[in-house]
Amino acid sequence: MEHLPRLQSGIEGLDTLLKGGLVAGASYMIQGRPGSGKTILASQIAFHHAAQGGRVLFATLLSESHERLLQFLSTLSFFDKQRIGTEIQYVSAFDTLESEGLDEVVKLLRREIGRQKASVLVVDGVLNARSRAGSALDTKKFIAELQGHAAFAGCTVLFLTSARLDDSSPEHTMVDGVIELGEELNGVRASRKLHLRKTRGSGAIAGLHEMEITDRGIVVYPRLEAMVGQSQAEPDPAAAPVSSGVGDLDAMIGGGLQPGSITMAIGPSGSGKTTLGLHFMATSTVAEPGLIFGFYETEPRIRRKGQALGLPLAELMDSRALHMLWQPTTERLLDPLGYRLLDQVRQTGARRVLIDSLGGMARASTNPQRHVEFFTALLQELRVMGVTAMTTWEIRDLFDSSAQAPALELSSLFDNLLVLRFAEVRSELRRVLSVVKVRDWPYEASLRELVITPHGLRLNRHFENVSTVHLGASAPQPGG
Repeated sequence: MEHLPRLQSGIEGLDTLLKGGLVAGASYMIQGRPGSGKTILASQIAFHHAAQGGRVLFATLLSESHERLLQFLSTLSFFDKQRIGTEIQYVSAFDTLESEGLDEVVKLLRREIGRQKASVLVVDGVLNARSRAGSALDTKKFIAELQGHAAFAGCTVLFLTSARLDDSSPEHTMVDGVIELGEELNGVRASRKLHLRKTRGSGAIAGLHEMEITDRGIVVYPRLEAMVGQSQAEPDPAAAPVSSGVGDLDAMIGGGLQPGSITMAIGPSGSGKTTLGLHFMATSTVAEPGLIFGFYETEPRIRRKGQALGLPLAELMDSRALHMLWQPTTERLLDPLGYRLLDQVRQTGARRVLIDSLGGMARASTNPQRHVEFFTALLQELRVMGVTAMTTWEIRDLFDSSAQAPALELSSLFDNLLVLRFAEVRSELRRVLSVVKVRDWPYEASLRELVITPHGLRLNRHFENVSTVHLGASAPQPGG
């Protein structure tokens, strides 16, 4: 199969979506409302192309001066002033458009393409050209003539427009690709999106993808479920169990966690989920490192908790057997969090991971309908990487006899499901742990009292003389 030559955009994530980059010599429409990042995207491609030895002609059909444009671009790290006037030439065709029309703009740009030996042409302000055209046919002719001259010179063209064009518009039908930049409002939160609406002659990853405008320029995050989680990971039945860090729990689940399994611990705030996870992390070694991917507890707090529980977490962190990555629960994007976790697993070689909490990660999502697909891909990728993971999820009710996770459809993603809750026994509030699920393995389903001591966590059999533990109240057996 013949592969078309590619022109890398230099934009993190975009080349991945385009399966290697823009098709060299093709034409692309970049559309989006004012402020969506069109000019930054095109400029980023231009400076990257220039850095690779190419030459760029940046033509504007707008009244805005180039000095003002360059002033804004100078705040971004990809901007290189030394390339202005050499590898990158700016030309304004606004006056020509206003006074002489589209035909003269085409002649001007044709001359400049040849004179500059441009291999990339950016035309910013196609909406102005469309307004100046007498008809849709004139717009089509303008696009076609520029494409023809550029193709003859081996030049890739980027048309920028702030109009939201439909698929039948002249611009759409003429170009080889359409890249749409947009923004979604979810309550008071806004998230930027990129959509490849058309990619002629090239495979691409369809759908909406998250993006950010940073001091590096535009960063695109391909939807994680479209990129990972496709490989299968079969557990080794002969492999030795991985300790949960709690001997009593290991005894309940047949000796420990199956290597490569994913465990979910759900329960209300204060029920012991994080404490349980920290015991699991305390089994990390230099040979098999651990990673805490946390949202609520910073590293200093984790170190103090370890000391209070008698766990050597500080020593493990100092020896690099245990790594900590904390992210605040402010406005974040879901896909970058997933990629950040996977990147840290690769960098640290982690074989044990605690995600505390999965609910904190889910809060970053602007589309809850993605949760099942996203977490399926993320957790499957961890399995493929040989990671044994424990995750937490907080439920609202202090007393929850139903023991239902907030997203029931997620329960099938986990190999092991532990439920932590509170019970009132003889006017005392006690923590309770029960094993609800261990995939393909027998387990003890009895209720255990979870007791947190200065020497670690214990699971006591204190409910043997209690007939029920229900809605936070227990009923003692007759004579108990």
